Amino acid sequence: MKTILKIEEFFMLLLGFFLFMRLDISIWWFFGLLLVPDIGMLGYLINSKVGAITYNLFHHKGLAILLYFVGSSFLDLPLLRLIGIILFAHASMDRIFGYGLKYNKGFKFTHLGEIGNKNG
Repeated sequence: MKTILKIEEFFMLLLGFFLFMRLDISIWWFFGLLLVPDIGMLGYLINSKVGAITYNLFHHKGLAILLYFVGSSFLDLPLLRLIGIILFAHASMDRIFGYGLKYNKGFKFTHLGEIGNKNG
């Protein structure tokens, strides 16, 4: 992934951190919850197709933004805002390291290229 895209993702991670700081929750929870979306990898214990679906569900920025806005604007649910922020920040962090949304072929095949491929 090109450096400029990594920089963009870094600033989105910072946005997630900033939005988290606006919640009435100790900042340590941000770091404690940041890896929770990786629970989506458990789908790979079933097969690659289920794994890709569950992984992508927990790493889709569009879903994260939707949850945040529903929790902010429509339902006023701080927990939904928190979930949206964590999903968004985690997805940005993963993309900095080259972990993108998955294809059904297997975990290492992402929309950012093949994980471990020096050309990706």
